[in-house]
Amino acid sequence: MRRIARAPWELLKRAFGWLVLFEARNKVLLAPSAVRLRRFEDAETARLSAALGSPPSALVATVIATHRRPEALRAAVRSALAQSVADQVVIVVDDGAGLGELPRDPRLFAVSLARNTATAGVVRNVGIRLTRSRYVAFLDDDNLWEPDHLEQALAVLEPPGGPEAVYTALRRVLPDGSERDVLSVPFDRRRAAHEAFLDTNAFVARRTRSLYFSRLRRTPEVLPREDWELVRRYARRHEVRHVPRPTVRYLVNPESFYTAWDGQTPTG
Repeated sequence: MRRIARAPWELLKRAFGWLVLFEARNKVLLAPSAVRLRRFEDAETARLSAALGSPPSALVATVIATHRRPEALRAAVRSALAQSVADQVVIVVDDGAGLGELPRDPRLFAVSLARNTATAGVVRNVGIRLTRSRYVAFLDDDNLWEPDHLEQALAVLEPPGGPEAVYTALRRVLPDGSERDVLSVPFDRRRAAHEAFLDTNAFVARRTRSLYFSRLRRTPEVLPREDWELVRRYARRHEVRHVPRPTVRYLVNPESFYTAWDGQTPTG
């Protein structure tokens, strides 16, 4: 009887993908919190815009969301500022915990939200909205870029006829610094309905109306992650292409989320 009862669910998963079905459920169950968080995001964007004055502008805006990882954050910021592409601004958005000392650089801007949201999408959205740029890139506070990360992305994005977004390969490293593997999966939106292989640390996209993160509050039990949701939704109307060169050092962090890459629950 249990097998018979599960048959419709299995058919739906095959037809639409389990990640798509879970996300539809998330939008129904978590909608009230998303509405409140959107209001907070709007208010914080207005407050911080007034404090910054003119918005930071460059060819690329790099958004780094952070919360209570001061040493890792400084390393992430240094890797962003060390890019071979100099025409960028880096904006650090702290999720209400306060910021420590950061490197001094005229391209670096740092702000703190008025309170903790525990919602990565809202933190990143504030960074997107506070900047002006043709492209936007994302880096978490516990990951690092190779010096040519933006250069590799722009080499594909900038030529006439190029896509609107790219994501490079990820080199996953363990906390002891040893390499676990390299993730390099060509983009396939249908495959992404069944497998969680999309991560925004490797994602560089043209700034459009579609470039915003979900405002759903995703606890560890809520799948899929906001990275998957953004890239797959952005690809609905924009071409997304994979660059098979590993340009991101992605920490498999037991204190955070990381994607298992096998379509199963993330570990962490």
